[in-house]
Amino acid sequence: MSSRILLISDLHLEQGRPDITAALFAFLERNAGNCGALYILGDLFEVWIGDDDATQLSTAVANALKSFHEAGAGIFILHGNRDFLLGDSYAASCGATLIDDSTVIDTPIGPALVLHGDDLCSDDVEYIKFRNTVRQESWQQDFLSKTLSERRAFADQARQQSQQATSTKKNAIMDVNAASVERRLRQTQQRLMIHGHTHRPQVHELELGEEKAQRVVLGDWDSHGWFAEIDARGLRLEMFPL
Repeated sequence: MSSRILLISDLHLEQGRPDITAALFAFLERNAGNCGALYILGDLFEVWIGDDDATQLSTAVANALKSFHEAGAGIFILHGNRDFLLGDSYAASCGATLIDDSTVIDTPIGPALVLHGDDLCSDDVEYIKFRNTVRQESWQQDFLSKTLSERRAFADQARQQSQQATSTKKNAIMDVNAASVERRLRQTQQRLMIHGHTHRPQVHELELGEEKAQRVVLGDWDSHGWFAEIDARGLRLEMFPL
């Protein structure tokens, strides 16, 4: 089995962007049989209101990921801010395993801390408050007990409010907080962090006292697809046109 690892995030798959779905399927086909593990670091879907909301899109994505898994890759998914209700049932249909945010994984170049990244945006106090609410098990159980139409209406309203709020916030507020990044690296005793969420792809070189660290930010899939590739030669952040 290949030791090569691929990491993606922020595809925001939705019915209205079939080009992104097609790009994902092509990406999986290109890499099938030559990948030991695929990590999806949140926001695979633009919205997720529960595993019981089966759609043509969600079924097609599950089938494509399952085929990729059967070709030899482990698939690991963590929650984003858009699809935090994605559950074990759907993950199983993809041949995937759900992992916790801020999980340390093994890679050919050593351990790496993987997370979606939204909880590092600690300057966005309003969002962090919302995040802390919807990540509570009691809130999620209550939400999932509602009808699909009720959940869909809530999700549509929340999406509109998010877009309105984002349009009025300063860019710096919606980026990660440097102190939060350093604190997380120190808490986990890691020197390589990989995340998405901010849609600002870049490899950042950091200094933690006398030690060096890296923060790799994955890009969102819009005009381009983004992925990180790790093998024995090192880590590379790559993009390709959709």
